[in-house]
Amino acid sequence: MQTFPTTAAPASFVPLTAMAYTADSGEAVAIDAAHPLPITTRLSAAASVPLTGSAAASSVAGPFTPDKARPIWLTLSGSWSGSVTVQRSTDGGATKQPLTVAGQPWGVFTANANEIVAEETVEGATYYLTITIASGLLSYRVAQ
Repeated sequence: MQTFPTTAAPASFVPLTAMAYTADSGEAVAIDAAHPLPITTRLSAAASVPLTGSAAASSVAGPFTPDKARPIWLTLSGSWSGSVTVQRSTDGGATKQPLTVAGQPWGVFTANANEIVAEETVEGATYYLTITIASGLLSYRVAQ
């Protein structure tokens, strides 16, 4: 059993001296085993506008301008054959570079997919899809 220090007159209480955080209700909550310090960053909805569309012929789609420090999701669907290459630009689209990892191609797709392709940290970077269609109809979405 835990023992607490006694209080002496004139005080009849021990002031709380501890870390606290603001609960959703707006009240202060003292940190303890039942109320650990919240350490997850609360993110609001992404402000970036998704890039969506479909392609039946070869084309370049974009730009997609991502919010920084958030994953970028690519979704490819439909009945199609060909390839989709994710490209990145830091000069407004004048130069587009394919994504790589350790010098090897990354973000090149030849089938339907739904996955994270990047997370941006540079202000003003934009993303494009270089689409090569051999047959069929591709639907795409780049979003956060």
